[in-house]
Formats: sequence, structure tokens, C-alpha cells
Amino acid sequence: MNSSLFSEENDNTAYQPLAARMRPDSVHSFVGQAHLLGPGKSIYKAIENKLPHSMILWGPPGVGKTTLAKIIAAACDYHFESLSAVLAGVKEIRATIEQARYHQANGPRKTILFVDEVHRFNKAQQDAFLPHIENGTLLFIGATTENPSFELNNALLSRARVYLLKSLSEEDLLGVVDSALVDNEHGLGNLKLELSEKQKQMLARAGDGDARRTLNYLEVLSDMAELTDERRTVTDDHLTQVLQESYRRFDKGGDSFYEQISALHKSIRGSSPDAALYWLTRMLDGGCNPLYLARRLTRMANEDIGLADPRALQVTLDCWDTYSRLGSPEGELALAQAAVYLASAPKSNAVYEAFSAARNAASDHGSLEVPLHLRNATTSLSKELGYGEDYRYAHNEENAFAAGENYLPEELKNEQFYYPRENGLELRIKEKMEQFRELNDQATDKRYKQ
Repeated sequence: MNSSLFSEENDNTAYQPLAARMRPDSVHSFVGQAHLLGPGKSIYKAIENKLPHSMILWGPPGVGKTTLAKIIAAACDYHFESLSAVLAGVKEIRATIEQARYHQANGPRKTILFVDEVHRFNKAQQDAFLPHIENGTLLFIGATTENPSFELNNALLSRARVYLLKSLSEEDLLGVVDSALVDNEHGLGNLKLELSEKQKQMLARAGDGDARRTLNYLEVLSDMAELTDERRTVTDDHLTQVLQESYRRFDKGGDSFYEQISALHKSIRGSSPDAALYWLTRMLDGGCNPLYLARRLTRMANEDIGLADPRALQVTLDCWDTYSRLGSPEGELALAQAAVYLASAPKSNAVYEAFSAARNAASDHGSLEVPLHLRNATTSLSKELGYGEDYRYAHNEENAFAAGENYLPEELKNEQFYYPRENGLELRIKEKMEQFRELNDQATDKRYKQ
């Protein structure tokens, strides 16, 4: 590895984590992201031609965003400056810009400014970089785990190309582990650490697409390993102890959170109980609050099942109550039962759409008058004004239905908001509503002829 690439942050006497020591120093040793770094691909060509450009690297933790920025700077002979949006303020931004100006004025090297967690900068802080990108003082590379479309200013996005970095595969992480085990200079080769193939697979799986996380686990295991015959052996107990607190990637409030709850919702809507169970357990495994999941399941019962199976709502309320009483892990089974029930139930969003249509009508038409026959005549004056006059009490009518009666404001009397689907119980509701509409039409025709 080319240590000069990291000379600005290296101190040979200071401890460096294994993940930092194993950081790749060229595009050829970089793991993953073949869609960007394979021969002929966009970033590969930029490096090959030494023509880098401003960019946003968007992806989950531990996939090499910082490393890639440093590789680009070194390969293209750019001065490298970095900021963390978590720690930096206006003072640090100004100092970094001054450094870039100095290098621009006093030497041929241009500057790449790398901003980690760039989405944490507010609008004004993001805007502060724009003139310096425009006038060529620096090239800007931002790293974010959040969707840039939502978190970054349009002005900044228009000046930088967005690249999506993907989670590393299990095979990628196995390669990372093997490299660390045999690297005598930067890795653990001198320790002669031994892991079985099964243990390596467990380690890579627990890494969950994150190389830094995987190497951190491996480093802890190297400290715990037992020394026998000049070799260090990792036992299954060691591995279990290190991995028992690991969680899958799940950033509460971040992209991963919303992607997974969206996947759960769509799996239930698509009537896939297996997928619903998978995403439910992924979120529980990642540390999601089970009561949040209970609330979302209740929403799904209303939005996607509705009157096709009214029992779905009660099932979700029961699961919510059960978890509140039992807690984890026993109560989680109630969530699973509710998710499977919802996924298996007949689907209808007819009430959801009807409610939206009725709300739009109420908003669009203002405060329409309540028809006189629907008003209660509670005083002598209201009786004189005709309140309640000609109202027909439905229970006194045949089939408890007052054919031809109107219950909407006069301006909306022909509107229909609710269209039952031909699924589950709503099929019977649809048949009943069609029967009532036919009776209404007959009553209207009869009055018209009279």
C-alpha cells in the first residue's frame, strides 16, 4: 500500500485500526463498485484520463466513499482536503477554502475538497462552496448516506454528478477478510490468525455489506484468539461473543429506515406473506421500535384492506395491545401474525380513495348548506323554517331504505366517492350498493313521470 497517500493523517507511532491500515490506495485494489470503477466506467475513465469532476458519492456506510475520494485525488495528483460536516463549522470551511486558494496560487496542484456526511450541512453552508466550485478553486466531492435529492441543495446538485455506491457483497467481504489475514505489513498476517471457512462466512454475513464493520469485528477477534503452537485460533464462542450485539443496517430516520418500511408495506399490499415476514424481521433485527411497526401495520389494515376484511383492523389492534403487554421477544410473534394476516387478506383501497375524494370535495366546494330535510327541528323557529320537513325515517321504509332520498348538499347530490371492490366482504357491499342505486333510479324516474 502506498503510505504517502495518507501521509497527512498518518503517524507511524500512533495506533491505527485495522480498517484504516487496510484502506486501498488504488482503483485496482478497491473492492466492489464495478459499475463505477470497472474499465470504461465513469469514475475509472475520469481517473485514467486524470480529469476528475465534482461529484456526490451516495451509499451506505463502509463501502469506500472516503477511500475512493482519496484514490481520485492521489491518482490525479490533486491536493486533498477533507471536512466532516458533523464537526466542521464556518471557521473550518473558510480555512479549507484558503488552503485551496494557496495551492491554486502557489503550485500546479489543484485541490479536491472531500466533505463527509455532507447532508448534515445546512443550506447556507452548502451554498458557501458554490462560488469556489464555479471559479475552479476546488473540485468538490461529497459523501452521504442519505438521498441527495432530499438532503442537498439543487444548486449544489447541479454542479456535481451523483454516483450511487452499493453495499459490498458477501463475496467481497470474504475477500477483504482473506486479504487482512495474509497481509504482513498492514493486516494480521504476522499474527497467524486462523479462522475456518464457516467462521469467515459468518463474519462476512455479520458485516452486512460494510467493509469497515467487518474488519473491526476481525480485529476484535484477533485480540481474543487463543495462542496455540505459534498460531492464534478463533473459536466459535469467540465469534458468537463478538457478533451477538451486531445489528443489520438500519438507520432510524434515514434512507434505510424508509426503504425497509416501504418494502414491508408494498409486500403486504402485494399479498406476499413471505416478503412481509422478511422485512418485518429485518426491521426488528435492526433495532426498529416494535410499537412503530404495530402502528404502521394498523395503517396498512385501513389503507390496503379496509372493508374487504374488516377483521384486519382488529387483528392489528390486538397485535399492538399484545406487544404492549408482553414486550420483546414474546410480543414480536403477534406482529408477525398480524403481518401474515394482512398479506393474506383480500385487498381494497376503496375506503382510502373514497375518503380522499370526499375530503377534496369538502375542500373544493366550501361550506355548502345542509339540506333542510336533514336538519333537526329543535325549536319552533326551525320548524317554521322547514327544518326536518319531508325527512323520511329509513327504518320505516321497505328494506330500511328510503329510495330516492338525498343525503348530500344539493350541489353534490349526484356525486359518488365510494366504489367497493370485488374482493372479500366488499363484493357483498358492492352488490348491496348497486341494489340501492337501482332503487334510487327507479324512485327518481317515478317522480319524474309524475
